[in-house]
Amino acid sequence: MPVYVDDMRAQFGRMIMCHMVADTTEELLAMADKIGVQRKWLQHAGTPREHFDIALSKRDLALEHGAVAITMSETGRIVRAKRTRMTPEAHTDEPASARTPC
Repeated sequence: MPVYVDDMRAQFGRMIMCHMVADTTEELLAMADKIGVQRKWLQHAGTPREHFDIALSKRDLALEHGAVAITMSETGRIVRAKRTRMTPEAHTDEPASARTPC
């Protein structure tokens, strides 16, 4: 399964950032290691929203290592698909009141 980098262009200091997501944590961390992104920058770990914000230079490296370029809309679809695959207990990024009882 691939790792994806989207076309977001958010300014962070002097850098321009985008998202890097994957279907699994293992794939995401493996790519972060390959392109030199420290694991401590992983956001929303263990949730469907798990991702890295990476600079455009790292995006280019990720693409060289086989990542797939996507749009921000596609990032949203990937996150929604991950949310559907996970059990309600795994939705730690949502308040308990928003979860559907089993």
